[in-house]
Amino acid sequence: MTLSSSTGATTRNAGTPAAQSVYMRRGRSRSTAATARTVATQLLLVTFAIVWMAPLAWAVYSSFRDYDYVQEKGQLSTGGYTLENYANAWTIGNIPHFFLNSVLITVPAVILILALGSMAAFVIARYSWKLNIAALLVFVTANLLPPQTLLAPLFRMFNAFPLPEWLSSSGSLYDTYWGVIIANLAFQLGFCVFVLSNYMKMLPKALTEAAEIDGAGAFRQYAQIILPLCRPALAALATLFATWVYNDFFWALALMVTADKYPVTTALQSLEGAYFTDSNMMSAGAVLVALPTVLVYMALQRHFISGLTMGANK
Repeated sequence: MTLSSSTGATTRNAGTPAAQSVYMRRGRSRSTAATARTVATQLLLVTFAIVWMAPLAWAVYSSFRDYDYVQEKGQLSTGGYTLENYANAWTIGNIPHFFLNSVLITVPAVILILALGSMAAFVIARYSWKLNIAALLVFVTANLLPPQTLLAPLFRMFNAFPLPEWLSSSGSLYDTYWGVIIANLAFQLGFCVFVLSNYMKMLPKALTEAAEIDGAGAFRQYAQIILPLCRPALAALATLFATWVYNDFFWALALMVTADKYPVTTALQSLEGAYFTDSNMMSAGAVLVALPTVLVYMALQRHFISGLTMGANK
């Protein structure tokens, strides 16, 4: 009786105007707290976006301003807008020639990274053997080494590796496009294997088992079944690797001595003068150099986003 009485009293009290007012206040407080968290999150994201985009916006703005006008009026002034910086950077910096050098390095490097990385990932993900985990750890831990620590041994090895004269004017792997390609391949391959192996593990094993029953060999399973299903991941990785290899400055500067062979990012330093540097023309050159990566991202945007969100619904 006591329990039922107290329960009935609680039910009656819950229906009173005072109780309803308390519940409404609690609901409003929860809604206010959720709104405050949402606003704080949005403000934080906007702040990060502004901080991230400010240098790029300033570089684009500076690229349209005349150097003499800026020196006279100051960096924070307005006016002095011109397109001559882009014309001068294009001709003085010889950007078309160095852009071709970047293409000769970036395209083979990305193709080799994706081809070798997908083959290694297929073996690690689809076959069970004793050194499966050890092989994956070798690829992953190779990315933990700072590239600068390996510069001296790579320099000696590339100079000691002979090549015929029709492949290298220096007679070795040093000062060649292949040297820069191999360096980028070695340091990007581990990330490619790690991502693709995880992606391939999510694919049903029944696909390859059915193909094996039908007589398909390992390479046919890889090329005709698994690889087409990895298109989103391959597109995302192709976008990343094309950006990373194209924007690389270190390896070309360290492993090349002939300035005419430099990729465009390394050759951009040729716009620096002996006694002063036209920072506005440098900004124009940097914008021109950055345009190809923006175009690559726009072309592969749909596949890139699909590759980044792979497995999000698992």
